Amino acid sequence: MKKLLFACFAAVLLFSGCNKSETTNGGPGKLTVRITDDPFNINFVESATVTITKIELRKAGTNEENPFIVLTEEPVTVDLFQLRNGITEELVNLEIPMGDYDLIRLYVDEASLKLREHADAFNMKVPGGSQTGIKVFISPGIHVEGGISAELLLDFDLAKSFVMRGNMAHAAGVNGFIFKPCIRATNNATSGRIEGFVMDTSSVKVPNARLWIQQDTIIATAFADTLGHYAFIGVPKGHIRFFATKENYDTAAVLGIQVYSANRTVQDLILMKQ
Repeated sequence: MKKLLFACFAAVLLFSGCNKSETTNGGPGKLTVRITDDPFNINFVESATVTITKIELRKAGTNEENPFIVLTEEPVTVDLFQLRNGITEELVNLEIPMGDYDLIRLYVDEASLKLREHADAFNMKVPGGSQTGIKVFISPGIHVEGGISAELLLDFDLAKSFVMRGNMAHAAGVNGFIFKPCIRATNNATSGRIEGFVMDTSSVKVPNARLWIQQDTIIATAFADTLGHYAFIGVPKGHIRFFATKENYDTAAVLGIQVYSANRTVQDLILMKQ
């Protein structure tokens, strides 16, 4: 029987990993799809919502005419701005046929961005988003089999998804936004988590510092919260380079952080005033 859950915002992401049950191999496996955000400057934003009307998943290596299965067709509106620093919202939790899956397709009807001290929200239609869907490759692919739970994380990058017209430094000078969704899909069974605090040399927490992680290229960016805490989830395993910066501080760098699958790595960063 198909089961679909919509969860409240969770302060901590619990990785499903590969939790075996009494079910024998060969039957359907359970898939959870969660959503989070990789945000731009939080000082200017009040909310950033998207309305998802349908989610499909593609089975890899099949010759079927239609390799997609429908995960849900129940519309849901998500405020991406609330999904920061490890907070996620569950979109789907259901049993699906066993197999390997390599692409997820989101049908997004509309998007809206509300800036602080700006009277009206900027509403945007998504060209083709509600008809052909937004295709997001899953890397590495996700494997589902009987008795094993899998979890897929969708990470929106607000800075790239909402393209500004005008000057962000002054809300009145913003002429609008274009929605060009930039989404990263991560298999949580093969990824990890990095979290910690940003502090100055006197161990005072530094709020709203900008952070980013990279391997060959930048994987994700984030901002520390008002208490200086940050969290990256869905981080690929392996060695990660890590950076933090803020106005009037030198950029701090930590090279060679080791991230392990389905594990948490704690790493604080120290910023030195210029």
